[in-house]
Amino acid sequence: MAVPLTHPRHPATRRRRHPWGAYLARRLLRFLLSLLLLITATFGMIHVIPGDPIRAALGITASAELVAARTHELGLDLPIWQQYARYATGLFSGDLGASMATGLPVSRTIADRLPYTALLALVAFTVVMLIAVPAGLAAAAWTRGGRRRAAELLFTGVSGLLAVVPEFLLAVAMIVVFAVTWELLPVANVSGSLTPSYYVLPALALAVGPAAALARIVRVEALSVLSSDYIRTARAKRLPARLLYLRHALPNLLTGALTIGGLLISGLVAGSVLVENVFVWPGLGSALVEAIKAKDYPVVQGVVLVYGGAVLLVNLAVDVALGRLDPRSTIKED
Repeated sequence: MAVPLTHPRHPATRRRRHPWGAYLARRLLRFLLSLLLLITATFGMIHVIPGDPIRAALGITASAELVAARTHELGLDLPIWQQYARYATGLFSGDLGASMATGLPVSRTIADRLPYTALLALVAFTVVMLIAVPAGLAAAAWTRGGRRRAAELLFTGVSGLLAVVPEFLLAVAMIVVFAVTWELLPVANVSGSLTPSYYVLPALALAVGPAAALARIVRVEALSVLSSDYIRTARAKRLPARLLYLRHALPNLLTGALTIGGLLISGLVAGSVLVENVFVWPGLGSALVEAIKAKDYPVVQGVVLVYGGAVLLVNLAVDVALGRLDPRSTIKED
């Protein structure tokens, strides 16, 4: 009987598997641990601020009785561990506390403002993908093989410049040009009655930078795809350019582009804070700045928690999508 040259359990001969269940469990565990850290950080926010947050929110003219009553109402006179337990259990029941300034539930403020921020981020993400993928693929097709060096330098220079322009600066410039000078597009108002035309400038202000950055990445990936063997075979068969790029090259770019584009959502969420305030957008970003100005720390806690939770959920969704689209990413090195 023949004896195998190596033991089947030897690391050198062990076959790699794609443990989807273990991969998903690791990602969920990481998500839960990150969420716990986020909850702890938002809870500690109100305790590391110098001075009395209740007094700061109510003003120096508030009576001692009013300050004491609001402190007791918010449970800030309890031991720190009881405050944390109360805060954490309240989160799981949907109770984010009450505003120090108005006494209204924080969850109500978030429920009123969140749809505007979420829809704006979704529109901006759609614009990013519609601009970045075709622009990156077209730039790669135009400059492949070292051709048209001037066009390559122009693309990299313009995209690099647009990628580093701050969102709020771009937003101000767009308002001056398109809303004030040319009067082509409106600027958002606080009434909440926003027609599709109101989304154009804020979405573009959010999308231009990420779209430029993603277009550079797509171009690099497209150059690698266009130099692969199966593309050379397709060219040898004299396939039309439309089939070559759309049927053979584009599908191999979408996995990476969608993955990176999903990660860019985190940047869109963060950038929306400043852009919303420039456009007087009735979203969470405006609510956050208003709460900071009013020293309304429960509202700040709630909005920061929603922003952080959204980023964690997006990262989890990207990890899961990448694991399904590319099973190699689920392999864990032992």
